[in-house]
Amino acid sequence: MPLSLGQGSGDFRETSGRIQAFHVGIRNTVGLLAPDAFTQPNPLITTAGTISTTLAGIAQLGVLGGSVAFTRPDAGNGYIGGPAGSPYTGRRPLGIFINDAVRNAFENIPGVASGHGPYFCGLGTYGVSIWETEDLTGGATLTYAVGDLLYASLNGLLTNKGPAADSDNLVEGATATLLGVVKVAPDADNSLLVFDLRI
Repeated sequence: MPLSLGQGSGDFRETSGRIQAFHVGIRNTVGLLAPDAFTQPNPLITTAGTISTTLAGIAQLGVLGGSVAFTRPDAGNGYIGGPAGSPYTGRRPLGIFINDAVRNAFENIPGVASGHGPYFCGLGTYGVSIWETEDLTGGATLTYAVGDLLYASLNGLLTNKGPAADSDNLVEGATATLLGVVKVAPDADNSLLVFDLRI
């Protein structure tokens, strides 16, 4: 019997449908969004055969709900954003963005108005509808299983290509921070990658 990931009384569903919270940690709003948090393309790595199928149909610029929030010392003290622009010196993952930075037309756009981009941190259990489905260096298809460790890819998405397997896929390279552990793998019955956040 497939696991039901339907919305329950304790669930939070982002309007974009890219993140769902099952057990919430901290909703953090400390830090201003770096300027490119509103303009980065999705994905950043566009080599043929490496583009995640979970990004199909997403043409929106800026950081996305369900993507990884990073420290951005290159933009200034206290700034956060995606991984856009190398070198990645000083970029460390903080959590998972709750909202798209620019949202959609005719919606309330708090990120643009306030300059803040809230993100989940401090543990919790979440499901995202965007993650890496391809190896960014070779184009091999990635599969996920319960217990897989998750890290931040060069696109700012979750990936199970860890530092031991291929550090060239990761913002932090061989010193990658563990972001989570897969709790429910995406499959034909479950459209979300569900994980326990470890940061």
